[in-house]
Amino acid sequence: MKNRFNLFQRSGVFYCEDTTTGKQTSLRTRDRADAVRLLHVKNEAMHQPAMNLQIAQVYLQHGDPGLATRTWQDVMTQIASSKHGSTQKRWQAAVKDKALDSIRQRRLIETNSEHFLAVLKAGAVATNVYLRRIHHFAVAMHWLPWPVLPKLHWPPIQFQDKRAITLEEHRKILAPETDAAKRAYYELLWHLGAAQTDMARLTAEDIDWQQKTIAYQRCKTGRTALIAFGEEVAALLKTLPEKGYLFPALAEVPESRRARMFSRRLKSVGISGVTLHSYRYAWAERAKAAGYPERFAMQALGQSSKAVHRAYAKRAEVTLPALEDYGRDNGQTVLHLARN
Repeated sequence: MKNRFNLFQRSGVFYCEDTTTGKQTSLRTRDRADAVRLLHVKNEAMHQPAMNLQIAQVYLQHGDPGLATRTWQDVMTQIASSKHGSTQKRWQAAVKDKALDSIRQRRLIETNSEHFLAVLKAGAVATNVYLRRIHHFAVAMHWLPWPVLPKLHWPPIQFQDKRAITLEEHRKILAPETDAAKRAYYELLWHLGAAQTDMARLTAEDIDWQQKTIAYQRCKTGRTALIAFGEEVAALLKTLPEKGYLFPALAEVPESRRARMFSRRLKSVGISGVTLHSYRYAWAERAKAAGYPERFAMQALGQSSKAVHRAYAKRAEVTLPALEDYGRDNGQTVLHLARN
């Protein structure tokens, strides 16, 4: 069988030439024996691609004995076990995605791009998000000798547009509610913009009545949120327990159950396109429209909140003053800052 690559030397350095394309590549050696060995490998790779994959697997298995048996289910299990709290629950639910079944028991070393593309075609947006994370985890752990799909060849993630709850919708949600605790829960979501689980697990000890602030640790990120409240919120808080959870009945309810409960309420009042998280977007958009500084909004919602980024980037409608008018109206302040 004719060899595809030929050997030649130029200025003491050995090169190989592809007889099909004419492309010349340096072998980066001046030693003929090494050059001949590299040339032989290149030609063998063209003649016996399947055999070479098996040879590569043998070499790789010496560095990682688990390579021969590790499947994508093993990767998913490892990721989920490394998470905690609500994040772990989300991962446990995500890896049950039926679109992942086609690769679940497939060995990592035997996976190619067609397998991943088939999964992405069969799945939804969440499949794309979590398969990326699973793949990147395997690469980072050196369980994959090379990426299955290069970064630029992953289909773009296209989330559905999310919107905030309007004041009119909020009032519709409250109107039929007869349970005082649930009514207060929705009211505080509107006023404080907390995530649904963070709000459900707020305690009386999180409230500083002297400073009129609420500080709590976010369940999802562990970061601290600090938000000030006014008289309307204070009146609501005074109707709730003075010790322990403010909403004892909701605190231990799973996130998915609260979401279903809210979904039923939305259907009963004819509202669609929103979730409990939409209260968070509503708070951020109202903060932007009111001129609330972004750094304060970030602190109120727990630092790097996507709701804040989204609202302050484009959502809220704000009338911006002309710079010349702003400078004229605040002339004394600008002058003072310039002097200092």
